Amino acid sequence: MKTATPSMARAINDRLALDLLLEHGPLTAPQLRTLTGLSRPTVSDLIERLMAGGLIEVTGEAGEDRRGPNARLYGLVADRAHVAGVDVRRDAVNVTVADITGRVVSEARTTIGARADLAALVAKVVGDAVGRRALDTVVVGAPGLVDPRAGELVSPNDVPGWRRGTMASLRERLDVPVILENEVNLAAVAELRTGAASGSEDFVLLWLDDGVGAAVVLGGRLRRGVSGGAGEIGFLDVGGVAFCDLVNSEVIPGLDRDELARRIARGAFAYATLLDPGLVVLGGTTGHEGGDELARLVAGHLRELAPAPTEVRASTVKGNAVLQGAVLTALDLARDHVFG
Repeated sequence: MKTATPSMARAINDRLALDLLLEHGPLTAPQLRTLTGLSRPTVSDLIERLMAGGLIEVTGEAGEDRRGPNARLYGLVADRAHVAGVDVRRDAVNVTVADITGRVVSEARTTIGARADLAALVAKVVGDAVGRRALDTVVVGAPGLVDPRAGELVSPNDVPGWRRGTMASLRERLDVPVILENEVNLAAVAELRTGAASGSEDFVLLWLDDGVGAAVVLGGRLRRGVSGGAGEIGFLDVGGVAFCDLVNSEVIPGLDRDELARRIARGAFAYATLLDPGLVVLGGTTGHEGGDELARLVAGHLRELAPAPTEVRASTVKGNAVLQGAVLTALDLARDHVFG
C-alpha cells in the first residue's frame, strides 16, 4: 500500500478545509481544528497556505468580546472563479452565473431566431451575464443524445441553428472548458442534490414537458449509456404508439387526470421492471403542475403493473431545474480545478 506523501497530505487537508468552508461558511481556526481533527500547527499552516494561494480570506471576527488570531473568521474568496450554467431550449437561451460558493450573481436570457448563429448567440449571452468576472467552466444543457466521450450531439436536435460544429465553435469563442449535457440529465442532478430525490441514490426522472424523456441515476451517479441514450423513453413503443406521443404537451390538455396518470405509469413501468430504482420523480411542466395528486395516481397505476414497489414523487426543484443542474455540475468541475 502506498502511503501519502507530505505534499499529498497537505492537498487532502486543504481540500477538506475548503469543503468545510463551502458547507458551513466562514469558520475560525479553532472551529476548523474541531471539524477536521487536525492539530493546531497543521491548521495554522493550512490557513497560511490557503490565504497565500488566494483561496480564503479573513471575513470578520467571531463574537463581540473575542479578539486575536483565534477569533478571526476565515471564508472562501467567492470571486476567485465563476461558472455559467446554460439551458438551450427550442426558443430561448437561459444563463445563470454563480461564484465559487454557489451564490448566483447574474442571469440572462435571449430568444433564438430562426436563422441564428447559435454558437455566437450563446457566447454573447454568456459574456453579457459574466461581464468582467473570471469564468472557469460552462455547462450547457440541450435536448438530444450527447455522446459521453466526445461531448457532442449524437444526432441533430430541433434547436434552431444547432448544427455540426456548434459546440466546437462555442468552446473556441468562450476559451474555457465547455461541457455539453442532455438537459434531462441536468434536471436529474438538481433533483438529486436539492429536490425530490435528495437522499436517494437510485431513481428515475421522467421528464414531461415540451419534450419527453428520462434520466437514470443509480448509486448516486448519472447513467448515460455507451452512446448517451440511457433514458430516452420517448421512443418506447406502448401498444403501437411511441410513449412521447401518449404524454406530450399537445395531447395532455385532452386527457383527464386519471388517464394521464395511467399513461405515465406505462412508461414508468419499463424502468420499474428493468432497473427497480425504487423511486420515480415526475419532472417538467406536467410533473410540477400535477404535483402530489398526479404522483399518487401514477403510483396507484404503477402498483397494478410492476411487482417491484416503486415510490412516485413530484419534482420539488424550484425554478429552472436544467439551469440549476448545469450550475451544480459546473461548480463540481470548477472546484476540482481551483481547489485541487
